[in-house]
Amino acid sequence: MVDDRPENLLALEAILSIFDHELVRASSGDEALKALLTGDFAVILLDVAMPGMDGLETAAHIKRRERTRDVPIIFLTAVHPDAEHAFRGYSAGAVDYVSKPFDPWVLRAKVAVFVDLYHKRRQLQEQATLLRGRLREAALAEGAVADDRADLAAELSRRLAAVEGSFAALRASRSVPGPADGAAVPPDPAADELAAGLTRLRDAIDALTPR
Repeated sequence: MVDDRPENLLALEAILSIFDHELVRASSGDEALKALLTGDFAVILLDVAMPGMDGLETAAHIKRRERTRDVPIIFLTAVHPDAEHAFRGYSAGAVDYVSKPFDPWVLRAKVAVFVDLYHKRRQLQEQATLLRGRLREAALAEGAVADDRADLAAELSRRLAAVEGSFAALRASRSVPGPADGAAVPPDPAADELAAGLTRLRDAIDALTPR
């Protein structure tokens, strides 16, 4: 949560305290960039109008770093963004806007979507690690392994199906009210990356399945 006004950070904290998430406060762009050097974040709430390094400049720095380029950014703005302002924000890496004063329900819904997406991505990484490990074990095994391969493929397929189902439901829930009525939902690189990863993992499991 990045905002130069302490009262806004307090408001964000009060709204999001309903979740069991670790909330990190930053009062400037510089402070946010320092926190991002070591922390692992699901989503960034970033005020647009800040003295010194504003939100757009801060977002540009975040997107240039390999560690943080895929972390979704929701811009916080005191004015309803017009088309030009929104274009600049999305060009800087924003995935959404929230106008002040915050609507608690909308803000919680938007944050929940990206936190769930973060957890699904972590789950996918764990499943991919499991798959690689089991494939190495299968490759080192001696003798007939057709039955083992079938059992392995079935187990991995079942686990992946659960992830795919959760991700489909999550993506459907992405239709949280946007920055303006009728505005198209902006591209979501993190979700696209996760979808591509799921496809690659499914192809690998299909290749493992005995014909």
